[in-house]
Amino acid sequence: MGLPGSGKTTLAELLVSKLNAAWFNADAVRQDIYSELGFSPEDRLAHATRMGKLCDWAKMGGSYVIADFVCPTKETRAAFNADFVVWVDRIQAGRYADTNKMFEFPKGADIILQEGTPEEWAASVIEKLNRTEKWDNQAPTALLIGRYQPFHVGHRSLVAEAIKRTGQCCIALRDVAGTDKNNPYDFQKVKKEIESSCIEFGNKIKIVELPNITDVFYGRGVGYNIEQLELSKELQEVSATKIRAGEIGQDGKPLGKRPE
Repeated sequence: MGLPGSGKTTLAELLVSKLNAAWFNADAVRQDIYSELGFSPEDRLAHATRMGKLCDWAKMGGSYVIADFVCPTKETRAAFNADFVVWVDRIQAGRYADTNKMFEFPKGADIILQEGTPEEWAASVIEKLNRTEKWDNQAPTALLIGRYQPFHVGHRSLVAEAIKRTGQCCIALRDVAGTDKNNPYDFQKVKKEIESSCIEFGNKIKIVELPNITDVFYGRGVGYNIEQLELSKELQEVSATKIRAGEIGQDGKPLGKRPE
């Protein structure tokens, strides 16, 4: 949030790619969906309420959702009800006199950006997000055991579902590097792939190395819930074998063919 021209959209565009987030730009939403709304206090309040609903629905999938808009008053910010507020506080006045007049400095923003480059702002926001989502060793935790040769979009969906259900996820990599042609990647390479793919989950994941676990046994009454997570047919068809063979990318799409 912040005054018009402060750099909100520039920052949002960077964060969307770094966090793999959904994105609602207030001007685009107003133009394409809610064109009947003007800029009266009442219409601004309605706009903020609707933006909040859009974001709430989008985040039901477990991913980050980013909204960038002025949200100028205490009432509009309460109506939007953000989980995390970034105030881009770089200018004293925007290009619209009526907005400048009604704009109220926010209290309790999670992070305030005043100096630096957009890339530095994005890094600061991600660092702060990760600090607010700390790993807790004694909290309920899901365990995923796998080879991940390589880690792909199907695996990431399993991580997202595990975090959605339990709050955090321990990803255990089996030490299989070089055992045969189907296991070419070592722990450090796969770990980096997971960290890059799962950056949106912050500190809600922990990656550990395991021996080459082939069997899992447990005694009675240990309290573990063991369940196979069912992915969509499209995600189930994503294959590490096809990725290693160069048929598809790690996003599950045929190589050379990407969405518009």
